[in-house]
Amino acid sequence: MKTITLAAVATLMSAGVAFAADPLEGFWRTAKDDNGESGLIHVTPCGAKLCGKLVKAYDANGKEMASDNIGRNIISETVSKGGGSYKGKIYSPDRGKTYNSRLSLSGKSLKVSGCVLGICRDGGTWSKVK
Repeated sequence: MKTITLAAVATLMSAGVAFAADPLEGFWRTAKDDNGESGLIHVTPCGAKLCGKLVKAYDANGKEMASDNIGRNIISETVSKGGGSYKGKIYSPDRGKTYNSRLSLSGKSLKVSGCVLGICRDGGTWSKVK
């Protein structure tokens, strides 16, 4: 009986590890874009990958503003490559383009960059909010 109990506890503990949240999950404040605007992105799992929806937009003065992009996936098809490195897609509302992205996570900072048709763009450093 003791062996069965220990096996059940071990199984439950290992299941908890399997369901641990990815460090990229949560809320991120973007760097300001070409217009001085920024956003709040909520990163969550979408299938086996990660996606990030724009949940709030801010004007150049940091005041919340309306945006047609609220609810849009800014980050999509994103997977961890290990060591805080991620690859996927990222949409840039100020340019209206989707880039192949490289994300580099270090603590509460996320370095964002992306390329499309050989043209690369630095998306700045995002900050973890929650």
